[in-house]
Amino acid sequence: MSHVMPGLFGINFIQTLMEINGLKLITSNLDVLLLGALVTLELTALAVAFGMILGLIFGLAKLSPQRRLIYGIATFYIDFFRGTPLFVQILLLYFGILPMFGHVGDFSAAVIACSLNSGAYIAEIVRAGIQAIDKGQMEAGRSLGMTHGQTMWYIILPQAYKVVIPPLINEFIAMLKDTSLVSLIGVSELTLRGKLLYSVSYNAAWVWGTVAIIYFIMTKLLAMLGDYVERRLATE
Repeated sequence: MSHVMPGLFGINFIQTLMEINGLKLITSNLDVLLLGALVTLELTALAVAFGMILGLIFGLAKLSPQRRLIYGIATFYIDFFRGTPLFVQILLLYFGILPMFGHVGDFSAAVIACSLNSGAYIAEIVRAGIQAIDKGQMEAGRSLGMTHGQTMWYIILPQAYKVVIPPLINEFIAMLKDTSLVSLIGVSELTLRGKLLYSVSYNAAWVWGTVAIIYFIMTKLLAMLGDYVERRLATE
């Protein structure tokens, strides 16, 4: 028993030291990780913003089956970017397609890849939101002498706005997590900074645990924003 107790106390003492060293590692490098989190948020915001533009264009195009060429292009775009992994899309664009148009920076390439991917999902969200609006709204607008485009812009889309906001928040959250994939091409976001910190410390539990917590906080705040928006829309 006398030989066991010193061993136990020794193990506990070493574990305590390891925990303290891990805490010191994180506190001394927290600013680096937070800067990475800002890059992640910037990349996500740009990707979703451009994705909303693409989503609106291709979502409306998907609702025009009578225009076969436009409908076919929109269908191919949506099916391709929803049917292939974002990881593969990043590799294809960064190493295959974008170099044909000249030098494109890591961050710009990441924004392009994520925007194209997000746009495909948002296009389906927009399409579903518009189809959720009663068809009588279009007929009412046309009966007032408005064109199809005017009716869509002034009557249908404002009503669809309430429908698509919650899934758009979910897309924002999903894209925020998916941006970790762009660390592959050297974008200095949160995951890459975590990799670099781990490569010099080899403290997986503290480094990746902290990275996970930061991601969780960001996604939780976005989820809370989504819940708030849903409650506001429900009362209007």
